[in-house]
Order: sequence, then structure tokens, then C-alpha cells
Amino acid sequence: MEEDAEGMDRFDMEGDFEGGRFGRDGEFYYERRRERAPQTRDDALYGVFAEGDSDYDSDDGRRRSRRKRRRDEAEPDLSRPVHFQSAGKFMPSKEPEPEPEERPGLGAAPASASAVGADDAAAEEEDLDLPTAFGQRIAEGARARREERARERETAARRRQASGVAAGKPAPALGSLGSNTKVAKMMAMMGYKDGMGLGKNEQGIVAPVETTLRPKNAGLGSVEGFKEPKPFFTKENLPPPPPPAPAKKEQQRWSKKAGAKKGPVLTKNELLAMRSEQEQDEQPTVVQKVIDMRGPQARVLTDLKGLNVEQEMEANDVPMPELQYNVRLLVDEAKADIVRLDGQLRREQEKVASLVREKEKVAKQEALQKCQLQVMEKIAGVLEQVRVDDTAGVLSLEGLLKTFQELKACYVEEFKMCSVAWIACRFAHPLLIRVFQGWQPLQNPLFGLEIMSSWKDLLQGDQAYDFSGDVESMAPYAQLVSEVILPAVRISGTNSWEARDPEPMLRFLESWERLLPPIVLQSILEHVIMPKLSAAVDSWDPRREKVPIHVWVHPWLPMLGQRIDTLCHSIRYKLSSVLHVWQAHDASAYAVLSPWKDVFDAASWEDLIVRYIVPKLKMALQEFQINPANQKLDQFNWVMIWASAIPVHHMVHMLEVDFFSKWQQVLYHWLCSPSPDFNEIMNWYKGWKGLFPPELLANERIRMLLTAGLDMMNRAAEGLEVVQPGARENVGYLRATEKRQFDAAQQASQYTTHHAVPGAAMADLSFKESIQAYAMDQGLLFMPRVGKFYNGMPVYEFGTVSICIDSVKRLLYAQLQEGIERWSAVSLTQLIEMNRKARQR
Repeated sequence: MEEDAEGMDRFDMEGDFEGGRFGRDGEFYYERRRERAPQTRDDALYGVFAEGDSDYDSDDGRRRSRRKRRRDEAEPDLSRPVHFQSAGKFMPSKEPEPEPEERPGLGAAPASASAVGADDAAAEEEDLDLPTAFGQRIAEGARARREERARERETAARRRQASGVAAGKPAPALGSLGSNTKVAKMMAMMGYKDGMGLGKNEQGIVAPVETTLRPKNAGLGSVEGFKEPKPFFTKENLPPPPPPAPAKKEQQRWSKKAGAKKGPVLTKNELLAMRSEQEQDEQPTVVQKVIDMRGPQARVLTDLKGLNVEQEMEANDVPMPELQYNVRLLVDEAKADIVRLDGQLRREQEKVASLVREKEKVAKQEALQKCQLQVMEKIAGVLEQVRVDDTAGVLSLEGLLKTFQELKACYVEEFKMCSVAWIACRFAHPLLIRVFQGWQPLQNPLFGLEIMSSWKDLLQGDQAYDFSGDVESMAPYAQLVSEVILPAVRISGTNSWEARDPEPMLRFLESWERLLPPIVLQSILEHVIMPKLSAAVDSWDPRREKVPIHVWVHPWLPMLGQRIDTLCHSIRYKLSSVLHVWQAHDASAYAVLSPWKDVFDAASWEDLIVRYIVPKLKMALQEFQINPANQKLDQFNWVMIWASAIPVHHMVHMLEVDFFSKWQQVLYHWLCSPSPDFNEIMNWYKGWKGLFPPELLANERIRMLLTAGLDMMNRAAEGLEVVQPGARENVGYLRATEKRQFDAAQQASQYTTHHAVPGAAMADLSFKESIQAYAMDQGLLFMPRVGKFYNGMPVYEFGTVSICIDSVKRLLYAQLQEGIERWSAVSLTQLIEMNRKARQR
């Protein structure tokens, strides 16, 4: 039966895994799954009918060998001689009885392989005597096959013997351990022996649990005629007790020596020392809780130490694990108590040390407060004596000052902390009022300087000035000065001081500069000096005053600071009211205006000069005649006086247009004379160059104009042709210039003819004024752009276009694009068109 079963395919999971074993929990564990042969295309088409081409593993090889052996046994051997088989004995009148045919069914096994083997052997033995050589070869092949089958039977017998199944033994009962070869092999690998109990000491039961079917509706009570099954544990089937361990080992396990070998016994101090070292070595980490729910009760752990102690003890078969577990709990509780008590002891010790330190601190504070109390009592006694003397009327300013100076020298900190300075100020105030009664600070500014200096050192000391301006937050000394000195200064400054005579007030402020607090000085400037100066400036008349205004205003510039701006506005208005009638020959205007160049802001100063001074100087230069034979320099000197006051670009433009054009023409005609005296011409050139101030000679444009004259002199001395100044332009440029001049002059003349100002003649309007009137008639803005120039000429805004006016050549220059220095001569019609295009954009 076993032999026939080997030739059949097995459908169990024995060969599916490698390294498999059953654990204590009844689960099957394996190292890895056994690899199967990959499914080919033939396998998918033919299934089990496909012929394998490779032995992938041993199980597949065994199956194929079995199938081959069955196929060989089923196929007839045609090489054997023909034998006839008897049909049995039968009577002539009866049909022959066929022999019963045995077919293996579901419950019956096929014929044993031993019987088949015996028949084959007998048949082969009968065929051994073959006379021919062909028959001998057939016999040898049969013998080889017979030996091969014998070897296979022996291999199968050994396999069955190794698996514990004896040959010829009946099949094991269904449900028994032997019926499941896989489980039997696994348990044999784990050390189980057939017929023995489970466990290390074989204490498990051998007989399986019997089940008996009780009668229907019998319940749990006894039933008549029904035999109850035997109890599970009886004297007969009780598991054998484990063999007792040797007494010697048990005694050694619980002996003192054995206990000493378990590990060192820690004392309290050693445990605390180890814990402190661990705390020092370990870095602070975040404590995470772990909940162990593997047992009957959940455990909350803060680390994984000793997590599997119980399992390890069970695995190592540690004796009495419950006792060891309880002992370990007691030891852990004792350790926890020791650590807890040690922590409480440390906290108590730290608390005691803190209380000791607090006690020492309180003792020091008590001693300090006692000392301060004694000092306060002494200061209070001194102040009481001062109050008594003041009440009696015998208190003097010198004695009061000396008393408080001694207090400050002896008790510096208490003097500041208790604000004794305010008490001294209270007693000194009436005494200082009597001292400064009737004092005239402008006539006698040095009076009381020593007294106030002593009181400043006493009351102020190293305290900083208070700039807040609040009377309540004022320092003691500042309040004393504001109540004693300031009233006298305010009365004298308001009643007797004149702004045009600044010396008395300046002398007083210079004398008291170190003793006046900033808040008092600002009060004097704001309420005494500024009102006086404002009234004086308003009443000042430049045409009648003989003393220039800067003489009595400029001394106050360092003290007034930004307050001078209000005065400058009034002064510019006064100056502009008289400069419109000023003439260039009057040098007094320069004496009045030049000191204010650095006082006024740059834009205001330039506007004042360009509006009132430059036009008058241009007229003087236009009237100036250059005559080497009889030279008069009055107009030229008038202009050179203003060289340092007028902005340099305005001065350069004015000289280039109104002076150098005539100067170069005179030089050209002199050099073209029949026999010029070059020595005289050189002296004449040096004389003119010496008349220019250094600030003009440093200008590049002035040097270029002077160099042009020198070049003309050099060409004449070398006998070369001297080119007339201004004759280098080509004819096309001259024609275009003349045409633009004619158009501009014609438009300006037409406008002035049809839009004449009532009461004014045509000749009264200059070229710039005509363009300004034309812009007003067109509704366009016409105004100068302060601080912007092109080729030394001022720039104006004609609507949205920037223009320059050349009054000498009577030309208009317009900036073609804002932000790009591209200028071109244009007419008034072109200006109107440019404004129109700008508005469309």
C-alpha cells in the first residue's frame, strides 16, 4: 500500500517551505518559501500532460520517476516471447467463468508492489534460457531492469523505515499522529519520540482525549444504561512526574555561595552614586511611554529594559519564576524608595541652605538699614537745626551753603536718595532773592557769579541738564535759577535793551553761559531776544539806516539756530523793496547783500541776485567800451566787485556775452592794423587778465576765452592769417540762423504791435519780456527753472517745454526731449506745436 502510494502525486504542503517548524503557540514558522519551477507555455497548454525538460527540485524528480515507473509497468515488453494464459476449467455446457477483476476504488489500494515484483521476477527467470545471441541481449536488459527495480524497492523501504513506518504495518488510524507525516516529521525534529508524552520531562498525556456521544435530550445528568467516559486524569493516565533534580544542585542553587555569585549586593550609597554617575553621563532625552498589553493587564513602561524578562526566564527554564519576579519587584520598589527619599533629602538640604542664605541676606539688610536709620537721624537733626535757625532769622546764605556741603561730603548716597538738594533749594531761595534784589544784569553781568557757581556745584553736581522744559521735572538748580536770575534778565532785556546794540546782552550771556541751564537760556532767547530782533527788523529801512543790518543780527546766529529763518524772510523782503531802484555804480548794495550769502539758502540767494543784480550788471557791461588808447574801467570794476557774490555760471555767461565778444573784436582789429606793437599788445593782454579775480580765472570757460585771444596773438606774430572771431560758421548755418532770427523777431514784433501794454512803448519790452507776454496770451506757463542752466543761460518753462533765451542773438533754444540734453533753435510756432504734442501724449 505504501509502495503504491509512492507512485501517486501528493497534494500536501510538505515541500512548499524550507526550514519550517512549529512554535510553542502552535503557529508554523519557516525561513523561506521553496521555489517552484516557473510555468512555461507548454505547462499552460497541456497542464499535467506536459513532459518536463528539467529536474527543478527533488520532489518534481521523484514524481516524474514514479510516473515513468508506472508507465513502464503498464506498457507490455514486446521483446519477451509470447506466453499463453489458461482460461480456467469449464464444462462444455457452461460458459467459462471469468476471474474476478480487482479494481482499486476509493477505499481499496492497488496490488502490492511486492507481488508485482515477484511475478516479474518469475517471468524473467523463465526467459533466462534463450539460445540465440539476440535472446542473450534480451536477458541482459531484463536483468538490468530487475536490478533497477530492486534498488528502487530498497530505497522506498529505507524511506519508510526512516519515517517510522515498518514494512507490512497497517496504515495508521485516521486522526493519529502517524497519519500526518508532516507533523510527525516536524515533532521528530523537535525531539519527540513515538509513544512518549509531550514536554521536556515527557510529562504530557499519551492517549488522546476520547469523545463519547450522549443520548439525545439527555442533558448533563446521569442516564440509565449509558456508560460515562473515564475521567481525563486518572491514576492510570496521569502524566509521570518530572524526574527530581539532584539534591546537590538544589542545595548549591540556594546556598550562600551560589547567592553570592548571582551578582554584587549594592548598598544605598553605592546605588545613589551609580545613579548620579548615570545622570551625569546621560544626556537629557524626551521620555516616551510604552504601553505593554501582551499580558492580562496593561503595563506602562518608560524604557525597554527588562521588557522580555519573563519570556527569557521561561525560555531558559529559570526555576521558580514567580518568586524571582516578586523578589525583583521588591528590589525595584526598594530602589525607587531609596531614590525618592534621597531626592526629598536633597530638596530639604537645598531648602535649608537657601534659608541660611536668606537669613544672612536679611541680617545684612538689617545692619544696612540700621546704619541708614542712624544716618537719617543725623541728617534729620541737621535739617531741624537749619529750620530752627531759619525760624529765628539767624540763618545766613554762607552758613546754609556750608552746612549742606558738609552733608553732601559725608553722606553722598543719602544726599541723592533723599533729595536733600530740594530742601537746600527751599531754604536758599529767599536768601538769594534778597541778594539779587535790584540787580541790573546788563549793566553788571559779573555780579553773583561766584555765589551761583557754588550753589550749582552743590545742587547739581554730576546730574545732567533736563531739556524737557517741564517745570515740575526741572532739576533743583535749574528751578532756583529760573526763579532768581531769569526774572531780572527778562525785566532788563524788555525795558532797557535795544536790538541794534547787541553787546550788553551778548556780554551777559557769555558771562553766564556756564551757569545758565539750557532751559533757562532757551527761555531768554525765545521770550527776550527774538521779540526784540523781530521788532527791529520790521522797523529797519535800508535807505535810511546807516548801520548795516548784519552788524546787529549776525552775532545772534550761533545762538538762534533755526529761529533766524523767520528773520531772513523779512530781511529779503526789505532788500528786494529797494534793489529794484538800485544802479550798478552804487557799491553799497554789495556791502549790504554780501554778508547774507551764507545765511540765506542757496535758492533764495540765487533768485535775489538773478532778479535784481545781474540785469543791472549786464547793462553796465553792454555800455562798457574797450579802447586801448584811452581805457576807462569803471563799469568793469562795478561788475568785478560782485564776482564773489554772484553764482559763477551767471557771471561766466554775462562776461562771455557782454564783455569777451567786444574784447576779442578789439584785439582782432588791433592785430590786423598795419604795424601792430606786439609788446604793447602783450602788456594789454596781461593787464586785462590781472583784472579778473582768482575765482573767475579758475573757471574753464574764462580760461578758454582768454586762450582764444592768446592764439590770435600767436598767429599774428607768426605771420599767419588771423581769423575774425565768430566767422568760422559755414554759410548754411548762418542762413538758418538769420532766418530763425527774422522769424522770431517778426513774431515778437507782431505780438507787441497788436498786444501792446497800455501806456508802454514798443521799445520798452525786451526780447524775454515779449516771449513771456506771448506765453501769457497763449495761456501757457512761463517761469524760470531755479538752478538749471544751458551753456551759461538760464532755463525757463514755456508750458511743458524747457527753453533758453539768447537776448543778444535774439534766439530761442528748446530742449527736444525731457531728460536728454538735446537743444535746438526753434520759433514761437514750433514751441506752440511742441506743447500741443506734449498735451496729446
